[in-house]
Amino acid sequence: MDYKEEFDFKVIVQYIAYMGIKNEDVLNVMPPQMGLFGLLFAFMNRLQAAGDAFYEEITCKQFFLLACMNLYPDEAPTANEMAETMGCTRQNVKEILNSLCKKDLVVLIQDENDKRKQRIYLTEKMKVLTAKYGQKEMEFLQLLYQGITDEEIKTVFKIISIMENNLKGIK
Repeated sequence: MDYKEEFDFKVIVQYIAYMGIKNEDVLNVMPPQMGLFGLLFAFMNRLQAAGDAFYEEITCKQFFLLACMNLYPDEAPTANEMAETMGCTRQNVKEILNSLCKKDLVVLIQDENDKRKQRIYLTEKMKVLTAKYGQKEMEFLQLLYQGITDEEIKTVFKIISIMENNLKGIK
């Protein structure tokens, strides 16, 4: 198909699903931008399903919030800071935090300098959970990145970072 031709994206997606087209064949039937767009969604769905099955105690989204906590070594983050880091709304972060608080994996403590803010802290129970899954997480990452060089990972990271930055201009 000539990428400059007019086509119906919905029809192509239905065709791909019907024909069982593999990732490596997608770019033969649609422009690479649309193929990558769809692949990103499919990948995120599969990654979330794998993450949800990986942990007994937490969901993949809860894990992501907990992993993002490592980006704040100097001061415990607030829900607003976590929302910015995670690329989601404060309300979404609050829902995740409420679940984690009920499981005694995090606590929210009022900021000493600004009483309007609550900072997020990991509990001892979370530290035990981290130790429980540490080796298994490393094995999962090794499997996920198998056959991919560090340079390729850096290139993908750079590209997705540019795409993420471009989204900031879309309202």
